[in-house]
Amino acid sequence: MRKLHPKTNIMRHTRHPQLKLGELPISQIEIDLNSRDDIPPLLLGLQHIYCTVELRQKIFAILEKKILPTINKNNGRPGMDLWKILIFGVLRLNLNCDYDRLCELANNHITIRQMLGHGPFDFSYVYKLQTLKDNVGLLTPEMLNEINILTVKEGHRITIKEGDEALRGRCDTFVLETNIHFPTDINVLFDATRKIISLIASLSAACGITEWRQGKYNIQRLKRLYRKAQKLKRSTSKNDNKKQAREQLIKDAHMEYCDLANKFIVKAKCTLSNIEGGGLKTISTVMLVESFITHAERQIDQIIRRVVKGEVIPHEEKVFSIFEEHTEWINKGKAGVPVELGLRVCILEDQHGFILNHLVMEKETDDKVAVPIVKDTKKQFSDLQSTSFDKGFYSPANRKELQDHIDLVVLPKKGRLSAKDKEIEYSEEFVRNRHKHSAVESAINALEVHGLDTCPDHGIDGFKRYVALAVLARNIQQLGVKIKQQRIKQERRKQKLKKAA
Repeated sequence: MRKLHPKTNIMRHTRHPQLKLGELPISQIEIDLNSRDDIPPLLLGLQHIYCTVELRQKIFAILEKKILPTINKNNGRPGMDLWKILIFGVLRLNLNCDYDRLCELANNHITIRQMLGHGPFDFSYVYKLQTLKDNVGLLTPEMLNEINILTVKEGHRITIKEGDEALRGRCDTFVLETNIHFPTDINVLFDATRKIISLIASLSAACGITEWRQGKYNIQRLKRLYRKAQKLKRSTSKNDNKKQAREQLIKDAHMEYCDLANKFIVKAKCTLSNIEGGGLKTISTVMLVESFITHAERQIDQIIRRVVKGEVIPHEEKVFSIFEEHTEWINKGKAGVPVELGLRVCILEDQHGFILNHLVMEKETDDKVAVPIVKDTKKQFSDLQSTSFDKGFYSPANRKELQDHIDLVVLPKKGRLSAKDKEIEYSEEFVRNRHKHSAVESAINALEVHGLDTCPDHGIDGFKRYVALAVLARNIQQLGVKIKQQRIKQERRKQKLKKAA
């Protein structure tokens, strides 16, 4: 199987069709069933996907359709096999590892290399760090979601016996944090201004402009004033004169810091106006500098309004990171967790431990996603009969609309219950499903352990790809766990038969 580019007729294999000397077919790779590590269940799941011909063809068709064949024009090499890209993607998330560890595993872990298609005489082949980053980055959330649906259906096929009860879902949300430092208005201004200085300095050097030769020194000047403003604390003295004197010191320090930042902004604008022509790299750098200038001007305005004028900055005006602009300030009221910086992720898990669906929530609360996630899941899994939620998802409209899509809606009402509400929520079936709802916390904890604690990928697209990969990796691992349990039972039966004989 291979994908041909319509113009160049250059191929990117799904997996190279010709076995190398000493290379084992994937179906013959032996995976340790006694190991308690995370890798063997994942490899068992991947092995099952590859050896189930119909499932493999469907997954490869999705990968072929989405990932166009690429070629390095300098050396004529085809792109990495699609099978390898899938392995690297799910392995990275399942182990919650960075690309450095992934590169180490790819080059030195025997079983993983066998799964990648390398034999004992092929250990000279070394994967490079940037190669892994570039190829895993080709995966898209949409593609991963399609593969996830096929994986879950396969898991149901080998898990659910004929006559078993229909699917029961449980839905909840958690926060996936972005990889940022704790934001304040002055450190966000420092981030924006230092990027302006460093980018405009490199751009000026390339264009032969000498105005920004002291770029590093200018950043140090700015940082000294930032630290000065950061360290000043308000006075706790009962003497009003001392309090006023300290308040004035704080205002002066912030104004001095903002004035210097503003000087660099004005100078940067002047330099940009003098830069003419240039290639795509120059144009992209100019656009990036302009975006950081916008951030810096907004932060200066907010600092002056807050410190000098004594205003309270509305929450919707605040930006918590200039690098991960999708970051939200989330307070879920958990004990010991005053605030989380990231985005909410909603998951819907079934009673067999497979995650049927997920949703990255941008500027949305729990009650806004209850109906959409159930409707979307019902399209793919028509036998979903019930779904449980917590009180955060409740609204009268949600309960009414959800009843049109599933038979049993386990959605506890906020506040005092009427006689009709009590009749619903005290029923045996409602209570039984609500008691089982807490099991979704186990799935959330597993996702956080296997990658979804902090997202290291950049941008909202990288964030969504990271979540989709984590969900797929978790489901493939669950598939592997089910297969491992079945094989262990088979081995025990064989041993009993031998003893009986």
